[in-house]
Amino acid sequence: MRVLPAALFTALALCTGPSLAAVTVLGPGPAQECYRLAEDGGDPVEGIKQCTSALDDSALSPVDRAATMVNRGVLHLARREYTAGFRDIDAGIALSPALADGYVDRGAALISMGRYDEALADLNKGISLGPHQPQKAYYDRAIVDEHNGDIRAAYNDYRKALDLQPDFALAAEELKRFRVVHPKTGI
Repeated sequence: MRVLPAALFTALALCTGPSLAAVTVLGPGPAQECYRLAEDGGDPVEGIKQCTSALDDSALSPVDRAATMVNRGVLHLARREYTAGFRDIDAGIALSPALADGYVDRGAALISMGRYDEALADLNKGISLGPHQPQKAYYDRAIVDEHNGDIRAAYNDYRKALDLQPDFALAAEELKRFRVVHPKTGI
């Protein structure tokens, strides 16, 4: 089976941006509100305030502190504050090196900056650690695959994203550009 893009020359131009995901923080309070605003695409200024308030609380567990750092990084990235976003995500990963979503979010940010090789390394690491929303990680990796000219891998990753979340509209839309043909018949 061979995978061909329906419009190879326009594939990269039509590709939508990477998908960011927040890291789950349980329980009420500023850390939960920070997560909710990062996850739902709420007001990033308010989200950054909530995250900072949560981080000022010494009662956060190390894992929740790391997740809140990553979530604040996501909110900074939403404001195109790349230095602050990367600083927070890197700090979250440093606090909890097994935080899969931190790598996935950093990978998505690197895609938006055109740093595909670094993005691929982070996405692969995040996928190997088991992110909370793996469909977003596979979708983002498909963007990198396609940019790197690996059409089969891009198709497989878009397909995996859709298999993981059948109503994932971004992946479904991207798959419309592909056509799968049998190698012997060409059909």
